[in-house]
Amino acid sequence: MNRREFLGALAALPFPAEPGFTALFDGTSLAGWSVQDGPESAFYADKGDMVAHASSEYPAWLRSAARYENFELRSDFFLRGWIDGGVYLHAPEHGRASWCGFKINIFHQRDERPAANSMGAIFPLIAPAKVNVRNQGEWNSLRILMDWPALRVWVNDEQVQDANCEAHPELRHRLRSGYLGLVALGYPLRLRNLRMRELPPKERWEALYEKPEDFGKWFLSENSERAPARFVPAGGVLWADGSGSLATKEKYRDFELHLYVRHARHHNGGILFRSEGRGLPGKRRYEIQLHDVEEAHFPTGSLYSFERAKYPRIEAGKWFLVQLRVEGKRCLVRIDGETVLDYDKLENLEEGHLELQAHAPGRWTEFKQVRVKRL
Repeated sequence: MNRREFLGALAALPFPAEPGFTALFDGTSLAGWSVQDGPESAFYADKGDMVAHASSEYPAWLRSAARYENFELRSDFFLRGWIDGGVYLHAPEHGRASWCGFKINIFHQRDERPAANSMGAIFPLIAPAKVNVRNQGEWNSLRILMDWPALRVWVNDEQVQDANCEAHPELRHRLRSGYLGLVALGYPLRLRNLRMRELPPKERWEALYEKPEDFGKWFLSENSERAPARFVPAGGVLWADGSGSLATKEKYRDFELHLYVRHARHHNGGILFRSEGRGLPGKRRYEIQLHDVEEAHFPTGSLYSFERAKYPRIEAGKWFLVQLRVEGKRCLVRIDGETVLDYDKLENLEEGHLELQAHAPGRWTEFKQVRVKRL
């Protein structure tokens, strides 16, 4: 046995238990993981490794069953030839994982001048301090520490990232909890010894609708006699049709609201905030438009009657993530990880209700995982 074969045999041995760490991969199956946006063949277990198949072409990725907030993640990865992929952190249930959450890039090339797509980059925004990857059929170690706002990365025991997410104009709006993921872009990326140490959570969210019992936190605030509004709690989904609005019983001034939205083609609806709780007839309210017509005067993400949004990447019938942050005079809207509106001239600074609006009878809208955080 030569030296390389000997080291490979050592790497194949089960990783010794570490205090505080939990194994995320059993080495024999993908229990606790599922393939997203791709065929079942995209990832598989082989001889103690988590392996990406050629069918793992973008946008296929492997997602953890659990969601995580703050943690230390460790793993080993194997490189031979051209390899391109990465590890997702705080990935959403739906939407673009590397834009709603984070992607730590895995790439085979030993770049002399690190770039935002090099090995160890916070893709595609922050280059690593150095590139020290081993790519000649060798195992590498990867360590990621996510403890908001700190995001630190080590490759082969050398620190390559030390980011303050809160101080970065783009990272500060990324999700602060979500799924872990592996993406391989069709290349034969291999991981093993994947383990995690969870750290104390820091986020405090209030569920406005996640299950039917949460429906009691709302009241029907507007209803059309011509086309009565219907808001139906259907398991984890809140289904809406007709014409009218559903308002929270609680009031909010400065807040961050996250929710997933899905709708029929060319639907029309909205999200109202700082409202009187009377829907559109109320004189005091703001509305974030939900309208999937790209050339509309106020398409999805717009602050209705105030400012038009940049049209987001959404498709009828598919879930997308909406992030609404309202603080003082500023209103920020992100759709699937992209800022489509940033408005700082709000005049109504009083607290008010949040409302979900249906405004196109016969064209349904669905909402789920509706959460709010007071600021």
